[in-house]
Amino acid sequence: MGTMYFGAAVRLGRAGEPTAPDPNNPRLVERGKVVYDEQCARCHGDHLQGEPNWQQRKPNGELAAPPHDASGHTWHHSGKQLFDMTKNGTVATLPPGYKTGMPAYRDKLSDADIWAVLSYIESAWPADIRAKQQRMSR
Repeated sequence: MGTMYFGAAVRLGRAGEPTAPDPNNPRLVERGKVVYDEQCARCHGDHLQGEPNWQQRKPNGELAAPPHDASGHTWHHSGKQLFDMTKNGTVATLPPGYKTGMPAYRDKLSDADIWAVLSYIESAWPADIRAKQQRMSR
């Protein structure tokens, strides 16, 4: 049995590891914050704010790292899409030729750590945005 996430039970894998984000689980959110601070904050900001001018391309053609707070577009993607982008890098999930600096984390983070980071990110969103994103994740 998982915890409730906007009316849906969160799935847990073997050894109780998450298989979906759960922004209502304080331990998972704290784990996610630790991993985020170590692996993501350098580009996406200490407070999920992203890089300045994140909607403009850098001189090398890449977009700056977007914010993960409510001001960005992270919540426009389903949990599965966000997991896949994090695990496999955005190059694996976007059209060919799309320039991005987002690396794949499959060799650095466990699936559980990726879900924890997504839980931390989602925990910062207002309730209405969390509800919209959850509908997309169904």
